[in-house]
Amino acid sequence: MGEGKRMEKEDKKMRNGMNPRSRWEVILDILKVTSGEGSRTGSGAKKTRIMQKAYLDWRNFQRHFGYLLERGFIEKIEDPVEGTSYKLTESGEDLMMRLKGVEAMLR
Repeated sequence: MGEGKRMEKEDKKMRNGMNPRSRWEVILDILKVTSGEGSRTGSGAKKTRIMQKAYLDWRNFQRHFGYLLERGFIEKIEDPVEGTSYKLTESGEDLMMRLKGVEAMLR
C-alpha cells in the first residue's frame, strides 16, 4: 500500500473517531473487564460479557482470549449453578499491572 493510501486510510479512521487499538491494549482491556466483572459478581466473568465490555467482535475476542487462557493469565471456573465463568490468575493480575504501567508511560 502506498504512502498516500495509508495516510488516507488513517485520516478516515481519525475522522470517524476510530483509533485502532494495539494488541497489548486489547489484552489489557480483556484483563480489566475480567478482573472487574469477577470482583463485581464474586463468581467470575462470562465470556459474552467480557467480549461486549472490551468492545471486541467474536473473532478478535476468541483470538486474544484464547491466548490469555492458554498461557494461564485467565482461568476457567466451572460452577454447576452459575455455569462457566473466568477470572484472572495471579500471573494475569501481574500482567494487567505491568500493562497499566506501560499505558501510563505512553499517555
